[in-house]
Amino acid sequence: MSENCNESCSSCSQVCESRREEQTNFLERPHPQSNIKKVIGVISGKGGVGKSLVTSMLAVTMSRRNHKVAILDADITGPSIPKSFGITEKARGRSDGVLPVKSKTGIKVMSINLLLEDTSDPVVWRGPIIAGTVKQFWTDVIWGDIDYMFIDMPPGTGDVPLTVFQSIPLDGIIVVTSPQELVSMIVEKAVKMAEIMNIPIIGIVENMSYFKCPDCNKDYKIFGDSKIEEEAKKHGIDLIARLPLDTKISSMCDKGLIELSGDELFTGIAEILEEMEG
Repeated sequence: MSENCNESCSSCSQVCESRREEQTNFLERPHPQSNIKKVIGVISGKGGVGKSLVTSMLAVTMSRRNHKVAILDADITGPSIPKSFGITEKARGRSDGVLPVKSKTGIKVMSINLLLEDTSDPVVWRGPIIAGTVKQFWTDVIWGDIDYMFIDMPPGTGDVPLTVFQSIPLDGIIVVTSPQELVSMIVEKAVKMAEIMNIPIIGIVENMSYFKCPDCNKDYKIFGDSKIEEEAKKHGIDLIARLPLDTKISSMCDKGLIELSGDELFTGIAEILEEMEG
């Protein structure tokens, strides 16, 4: 605790021992029948940057590398993971918990859309209820043995990211962004939240970084020159991938065929995840 501490943690941005201990006390245990080795959060400061796409592709890549993989879809009001994987089956409940749904290649998924009778029904809930649902996806779902769980979080720094950071023992987060000028401020907000919550940042992924012309094979920067390298250097974070605008991948997501897409763009990230300690 700092000498100047006024014991008002809600208005303080410092990460002290008292705050670390408080955060540890909030951590929830997963379901007794769950054995999850690594938990990776995928976050973004704003919507529309391809966070769910990155989450899906990371899961597909790690599954192809013979790991047991799961996705916890924490974007309750905008769930898109089931559609990307073409999952229409509903999650089933048992007396001892809820069973996630497996994708075609065996990736385990839990999303609010797997519980709704009609997937087009909006989730009109207040923040605490949404946050509580995400927590239950961790505590009440029977995940079994998992090597890597990816948590697809809603954009911003609101109730759900805060609940995930406090309740689930994250091994690290990946920040997804895009090249627009606005991105520096947005990235900084997400990074500062992670720093306040004492969550390790694995790196930044820049999506929609460029478009490769299929005719001339030349790269075009649709959104202009990126400043993400400067922003990453400013915070001492690695830029771990630059992803192109790819209509083929977008089409595969729309058709529920994400597991058929190539994974060469994510090989570097996969190696970083496999080298993580523990």
